[in-house]
Amino acid sequence: MQIIENYINGQLVAPRAGNYLDNVEPATGQVYSQIPNSCQQDLEFAVTAAQQAQYSWANTSLEKRAAILCRLADLIDANAEDLARAEAIDNGKPIAFARKVDIYRSSANIRFFAHAGTQFSSESHAMENIAINYTLRDPIGIVGCISPWNFPLYLFTWKIAPALATGNVVIAKPSEVTPMTAYLFSKLCIEAGLPAGVLNILHGSGASIGGPITTHPKIKAISFTGGSATGAHITQATAGMFKKLSLELGGKNPTLVFADCDFEETVKEVVRAAFSNQGQICLCGSRIYIERPIYEQFKQAFVELVEKLKIGDPLDEQTQHGALVSEAHMNKVLSYIELAKQEGGTILTGGKRHQLDGRCANGFFVEPTVIEGLTNQCRTNQEEIFGPVCSIMPFDDEQQALELANGTQYGLASSVWTNDLKRAHRVAKQIEAGIVWINCWLLRDLRTPFGGVKSSGVGREGGLEAMRFFTEPKNVCIKY
Repeated sequence: MQIIENYINGQLVAPRAGNYLDNVEPATGQVYSQIPNSCQQDLEFAVTAAQQAQYSWANTSLEKRAAILCRLADLIDANAEDLARAEAIDNGKPIAFARKVDIYRSSANIRFFAHAGTQFSSESHAMENIAINYTLRDPIGIVGCISPWNFPLYLFTWKIAPALATGNVVIAKPSEVTPMTAYLFSKLCIEAGLPAGVLNILHGSGASIGGPITTHPKIKAISFTGGSATGAHITQATAGMFKKLSLELGGKNPTLVFADCDFEETVKEVVRAAFSNQGQICLCGSRIYIERPIYEQFKQAFVELVEKLKIGDPLDEQTQHGALVSEAHMNKVLSYIELAKQEGGTILTGGKRHQLDGRCANGFFVEPTVIEGLTNQCRTNQEEIFGPVCSIMPFDDEQQALELANGTQYGLASSVWTNDLKRAHRVAKQIEAGIVWINCWLLRDLRTPFGGVKSSGVGREGGLEAMRFFTEPKNVCIKY
């Protein structure tokens, strides 16, 4: 039984109150480690450590901060195989996916923002023959970063890297469902020589430590990725505290397939967009709309390809579809499949818990599921399921496609598949989403703004957006 520790003031420490949570391996259903269930005492310890480190880190040269962060990225690369295995065990995702996506992007995030910090520039505005204005961008101070369970290390580094690069000190909370790689990352921070108190990692539940982080008066900004309901709660809980908030929330993303698409490539990529990471990506295309002339042909090819996905032990290199993250989440996904049947949907493939033999006999596996015959207004098509479930529906023209695509409270991402360039531009302009991919999906440039509209969030991450979020602009006006 491995015991995970908090990382506070440069050291690995037990929780002050001695409380722990069980950590379950999704592929086996067995408890394999325990994590601190941190409380207010741990938070005060971390805030004190951050305060003590704040001035020194903010005044560390850009080059030195970048060098430390790049050293940390190098250590992730050097330990990539151990981290990928840990992610596969802790999250249930296939190890090949964890290696190619999660761990690769974790080091890329840190290296990108390390260099971005040395190139971050501000603005100047000249008032003709009167004055010159210039903008200073200073660190906020202590910031809170709360990351989700679907990409545990990937999204953890996506938040802390720009915060550290801009000179802030950080109180970070990884998901209590998938804590292992953040714990291993703590050890790499010590090895990289990150100064004590600059980054503090507190493990535990949302109630015991997540909430207190968001409302602590000395934590001036919160960057959160998770469900829309939790995002709304954070907004309400911090109302009147004047904290900066960046909230990357849920999605119910549309995929629009037009008849003039590159058929075979589109089928393959739409399957990937629907079921990557067992559908546990906020960007997954779970509502698939297909132009009527190719609907039957596309449906048949799509279902055939879905049925070829190999479900198996996450530690098997051949596995394409692993376990869902927890038993509770598996039951939630299965309940939505039953709801879809009640709402008139037809299961074209999947729809059941998948049983494996051997060590994974009690794992939380759900078959990739494709559903037909639902209305756009039903709960299955309106609520975020966050699992391997998608619906398919025909449309007749571009206007109807847009009405279907925009017909939810969410607006995070979308994809459009067409060889008509004019249509691509037209549709991209009218889709209500923070991201529109044309003839691709999850093709990410770290310089671009990332985030959603409507119930999918507030603010943007990535590139200059993240650097600006983690700094306070100050205008200086000098009269000639």
